[in-house]
Amino acid sequence: MNRVELAEFLRSRRSRVTPREVGLPEGDRRRTPGLRRQEVAQLAGMSIDYYIRLEQGRGPHPSRQVLNALARALMLSQDERAHLFHLAGQPVETSRRTSDVPDRMLHLIAFLEEVPAYVLDARYDILAWNPLASVLMGDLDAQPLDDRNVIRWVFRSPDLAERLSDEARSRFARASIADLRAAAGRYPDDPGIQALVTEMLALSPEFAELWARHEVGIRRDQRKRIVHPLVGTIDAICQVLPVPDRDDLRLVLYTTEPGSPSHQALRELRQLTLSS
Repeated sequence: MNRVELAEFLRSRRSRVTPREVGLPEGDRRRTPGLRRQEVAQLAGMSIDYYIRLEQGRGPHPSRQVLNALARALMLSQDERAHLFHLAGQPVETSRRTSDVPDRMLHLIAFLEEVPAYVLDARYDILAWNPLASVLMGDLDAQPLDDRNVIRWVFRSPDLAERLSDEARSRFARASIADLRAAAGRYPDDPGIQALVTEMLALSPEFAELWARHEVGIRRDQRKRIVHPLVGTIDAICQVLPVPDRDDLRLVLYTTEPGSPSHQALRELRQLTLSS
């Protein structure tokens, strides 16, 4: 644990956050840039004395729960949160990788050449996909591992509004949050889910509002209207299927009505994958 660096990092992040950003009154006689120490302690649910000792480099070794609370209170980004954990000597949760997906499922999605298909874990990381899914969703192969997360797309991607109608995005956002809360209940000790929730609560007021509703619902089939920049509108049925013997993984398929304009659009999209 690097107490000196941790203390300096906390002070620098505290000075960056304004009261308005965290829903606190600013007042007329505020001299401290950013938040006051007692305000950070209040937002993180800890005593002011405990937080002061951390900022003075003489505090105890903070637990993961304390670090997650501080990351949320200080509105840390994903990279900043990871840095906070490193300074405190705590391991950072890592995203799962393609190797976590059973071979039989990798073979299946590769075989589905005319259907966009991908494998999703409980915290909405996309672990594996076929070429058509990559073209439909925006070149998954070129995206960094941590960026291939559907929750982050929904609440932080400026491109999503161009691909989904407002109604479809709103419906999908609400259903995704309800499903993520159900997953958090099924896997209360999963650090990846906890970290994602903490990150999004800090960075997205919309996520925080939906999360506070405590709605719970397992994600199932859903209709989506996708506007693709190359082939236009695609009305798809998003089917979510459990992976046998892996209750933490799901197979997601995008199907269309046979013979429909959307079906033809997907075929045109597949031709792009073959020619590229």
